[in-house]
Amino acid sequence: MAIVTGSTSGDTGGGTTAEAPTAARRGIPGRTGGGRSRAVSESGRVRQPVALIRLLTGLLAVAVTLLLADYARATTGGIAADVAEAAALVPRPLAHLANGLTTAAVLLLPVVLAARRLLGPDRRRALQQVSDGLLAAVLAYGATLGVDLWADAHAPPSLLAALTQPLPDGVPGHTEPVYGYLAPVLAFMTASGSRERRAPWAVLAVSGLAGLAGGYATPTALLLGLLLGWTGAHGTLYAVGTPDPLPGPREILRALRESGLRPTGARAVAPDHHLVHQADGRPDLDVLLLERQAVTAAAVQRAWRRLRLRTAPHPRALRSPRTGLEHEALVTYAALAAGVRTRRIAATAGLGHDTALIAYEHLPGRTLDQLAEPEITDELLAEAWRQLARLQRREIAHRALVPSSLLVDDDGAVHLVDFADGDIAASELVLHCDIAQLLTTLALRTGAARSVRSAIAVLGPDPVAAALPLLQPIALALPTRQALKQADRAGARPAPAAAETDAGDGPAPAAAGSGLLDAIRAEVLRARPQAVGRPVRLERLRPRTLLAVVGGVVAGWLLIPQLFAAEDNPIAAVADAAPAWLALALVAAAASHVTAAMGFVGFVPERLDFRNAVLAQLAGAFVKLVSPGGVGGVALNTRLLQRAGIPTAQALSSVGVGQLMGLVLHLLQLGAFVYLLDLQPGGSGLDALPAVVGGLAGAAALLALVSAVPAARRWLVARLRPLTAEVLPRLLDLLRSPTRLAVGLTGQLLVSICLIACLYCCTRAIGRAPSFASVAVVFLVGNAAGNVAPTPGGAGAVDGALITLLQQTASMEKGGAMAAVAMFRLLTLILPVLPGWAAMTWLQRRKAL
Repeated sequence: MAIVTGSTSGDTGGGTTAEAPTAARRGIPGRTGGGRSRAVSESGRVRQPVALIRLLTGLLAVAVTLLLADYARATTGGIAADVAEAAALVPRPLAHLANGLTTAAVLLLPVVLAARRLLGPDRRRALQQVSDGLLAAVLAYGATLGVDLWADAHAPPSLLAALTQPLPDGVPGHTEPVYGYLAPVLAFMTASGSRERRAPWAVLAVSGLAGLAGGYATPTALLLGLLLGWTGAHGTLYAVGTPDPLPGPREILRALRESGLRPTGARAVAPDHHLVHQADGRPDLDVLLLERQAVTAAAVQRAWRRLRLRTAPHPRALRSPRTGLEHEALVTYAALAAGVRTRRIAATAGLGHDTALIAYEHLPGRTLDQLAEPEITDELLAEAWRQLARLQRREIAHRALVPSSLLVDDDGAVHLVDFADGDIAASELVLHCDIAQLLTTLALRTGAARSVRSAIAVLGPDPVAAALPLLQPIALALPTRQALKQADRAGARPAPAAAETDAGDGPAPAAAGSGLLDAIRAEVLRARPQAVGRPVRLERLRPRTLLAVVGGVVAGWLLIPQLFAAEDNPIAAVADAAPAWLALALVAAAASHVTAAMGFVGFVPERLDFRNAVLAQLAGAFVKLVSPGGVGGVALNTRLLQRAGIPTAQALSSVGVGQLMGLVLHLLQLGAFVYLLDLQPGGSGLDALPAVVGGLAGAAALLALVSAVPAARRWLVARLRPLTAEVLPRLLDLLRSPTRLAVGLTGQLLVSICLIACLYCCTRAIGRAPSFASVAVVFLVGNAAGNVAPTPGGAGAVDGALITLLQQTASMEKGGAMAAVAMFRLLTLILPVLPGWAAMTWLQRRKAL
């Protein structure tokens, strides 16, 4: 029941913190995932998740620093100017002296730290850590050199100017983009696990200030050096692993003896759990270890749960092992004072800086998931509820009432164990969560009827009915949600108890998953019809809402600077455009969303809200920014149909019919406009015919080759089966409604016409006069390239194809083609993004998406 590991493993939804026991922990009665699954290599190293989290954080910080240095040039330049002005007040001889002394101190610092570690008691562990520190220092120094070379050779001039400044004393050249002297030292300190804090950090701080005062570094270069050192250290620790921080049996026995116990031997049950025997017939001990690394590894996850859920535990992600030990002991003692059966604490102790232990008196028994069905009697269920009732009276929350938290001893008595993430003085909402959790845990083994009946018999109908709004997956522990999903996938039913089926007092339990929760809800409502069964909202912030907000910010961050780029500025092109043609282009771009909605609803036999359909097409402009080709639009339309009550299979087939008909009409329009282009004076539309025929012949040859290979043929048949099984029958259904089909076909045709008209008006707005047919061919070919390209919104592929084709097919010069395409993409890709974000947010609030 190591608090640190138990309280940080896995997403726990509504504030519970249990995780299914790993294979190494199945012999620990009552352990709900108290330890992490730790892969220890033969060399005794552990790859810690916290190192990966810090590595990613460091890389993100480096990227943000570079972006701010480039985009926020005024701010970074102002800071650098202020620092340089202050540094000018320092006499040059004093600055040179300080820089020399601090450089020497920085170079000597790793030697001193390594010597202190190697002269300590655990030399083998110290040697491993010093080796890690040296490797991290080399990698960090290499990273600083790489960034220096990249900045000098390939970085934008504005970024290089923000990172550097002229060398002092009139020396030609500029300072290094990264102040790399401190990076390897910081990497060594971090990777070697140095415990000295004040002196080394003081040396680094003074050295950095000396570099700034001497004019050898800018503030941004100094910050980059520190970030690269810190990031390189954690990258090294994640790559090679860290020496296992958990103590061995010898250290554990010594700590227990110092606590007044008389241990005689220890046997490792799991990496962080030992079974300790005592002298003089004293009871055995379950010793559980708590380590700091597991606490830090869950910092991001705990912060997210606290931000998202109203029932999440208070953030204790940065607590030390000793603090975690104190919390677990406090809740356990509170449970004992409330009269709850649980394991008694025999001793607690700290083991160095990063580890602590808590020793419980060993309690033999089996957990609920280890009992056979006949052993789960009504008396046992009632006893479990009586233990929870005692917690509820004292306002103590368990938060992890999963099967492994219910321990049944040899006499059949139920014990509640694992209070690692429990709370005292818990809120009413959290207490109701415990009731909902235990209802589901027992129902998974005995069925909904027995679980509810036993709860009402002990707690009464009102407390059980009050927990009904919390009977939802997000309020349940992670292993419970996993059990529900597994039962759903397997189509399994909880095994009914003999007493329930023999007595004939109700149907067999409902299928697990959402069916089981509905069955529990129905049983409670049968006993208390006036109960409020509507689920209460537990989420403060939904993930999709956060994604929409972040997406909107990213869209603005990426797109707004593009509007004011110095080269091929779309704003300048719009400013110089003919107002009438520009207005027509804007109208055509806006009308394309309405016609797209027509083409969408026309292939759906069910009745849809046309307003929502139009807003969904507008929202597709935002989704297109973060998804390749037409993938985002397909997913968005499918979700809209699902929220409208259309089953998933029919929703997918309707979207598939629309995509299929759109492809057919696209090819037909392309052929028609190629033919019209050839009819014009000097037209050369049919010049592309050999290429088209060649492409079709190549596709036919590829299809024949795929058909000749059995494995490839099976893959193709699997991909085409949905077309024959769902899309074609859906199309046959649409043929029975010619009016709706006509609306769909008209919409599919008009959406292309509107976009062609928009591009045509853009060319006319800048003073060019290509034929409508040539612009149509350009758009239809360029749009096909955009759907194939894996980039969001077809970025790059569409622009390049349109510019090239306008020059070749419409006989426009490069400058005019670039201006027309820039204006077209501004109206169809950039401007609709923020309205599309607003439309998607509105549809989500209306629960239409």
